[in-house]
Amino acid sequence: MGFFDLFKKKKEEPAVATEANSEEITTNVAEGEAPESEEVASAEELEAERKELEAGLEKTKEGFFGKLKRAIAGRTTVDADVLDDLEEVLITSDVGVDTTVKIIERIEERVARDKYMNTEELHSILREEIAELMEESHRSTKDFGIEVKEGMPYVLMVVGVNGAGKTTTIGKLAAQLTKAGRKVYIGAADTFRAAAIDQLAVWAERAGATMVRQEMGSDPASVAYDTLRSAVANGADVVLIDTAGRLHNKVGLMKELTKIRNVMAKVIPDAPHEVMLVLDGSTGQNAFEQAKHFTEATQVTSLTITKLDGTAKGGVVIGISDKFHIPVRYIGIGEGIDQLKMFDRKEFVRAMFGDAK
Repeated sequence: MGFFDLFKKKKEEPAVATEANSEEITTNVAEGEAPESEEVASAEELEAERKELEAGLEKTKEGFFGKLKRAIAGRTTVDADVLDDLEEVLITSDVGVDTTVKIIERIEERVARDKYMNTEELHSILREEIAELMEESHRSTKDFGIEVKEGMPYVLMVVGVNGAGKTTTIGKLAAQLTKAGRKVYIGAADTFRAAAIDQLAVWAERAGATMVRQEMGSDPASVAYDTLRSAVANGADVVLIDTAGRLHNKVGLMKELTKIRNVMAKVIPDAPHEVMLVLDGSTGQNAFEQAKHFTEATQVTSLTITKLDGTAKGGVVIGISDKFHIPVRYIGIGEGIDQLKMFDRKEFVRAMFGDAK
């Protein structure tokens, strides 16, 4: 089965009028389908979500928690040797050196204060410290965590290297938003790869969103401008702007992203409202370098970490959130259109450690 065959095809509605040289592909939710309203999740639904998260993070849990159990096996107290072993576990789990040092120092302070600590207490303290280090992600689950502005589209610009999962994340996010009853526009501003535009068009169709595109090689800022103009004219709720993922020199990247931002601000003064960096969690420490590169090139305000289901390097979520002080909005734990999850730091830690005793 092909990758996009996983999803049910939505019925197409006639395309709306095009903007300038842009082509709009409209794939709204089929007529007669009522948008789903936010409901309080039942205990069964919450348990199903937890099990799916656990399954998606199974490799990370086995890698991190398995190493931790081996490191403290047979120990009864938390001493210098246990802390040395814990430090090694954290670093080899891609938590990062700086964050690891911070965690170890905090535990040392608690050991010194409490005088005696056993390894069971270490588990509890680790859970607390790791959750505390990560930035809070969402204030509400409404609209899949997007703070939609009534009367004006909420604009989210997506950045990241090719292959990190930008296009997939945009498609999955669009699907969740249309499911919540929101009108979504997608701007195909990665105009350097024809495959990227075509792939985004397939995702837009599956998600029931409207896509604005131009020919390959067109000015990305022009695509972003046309997308926002059309979104405003047609009463869209959310606009998702894809961007090129080339790791060219930092100056070139900065100029390109700055131009896109400036052009969008001519249509909606405070756009973009969010700049989301998509990182491939399976790349481990390389994700830190990508985060460094993009945070220097533009003002990144949120993160999405993808491909966590296929790697034991999920510890990178902890380190990146702590090091860059940027909230992780979403994590990808599978290829399914519904396997982009809103990030909850406490649930993430629970999935890694299991339920507290």
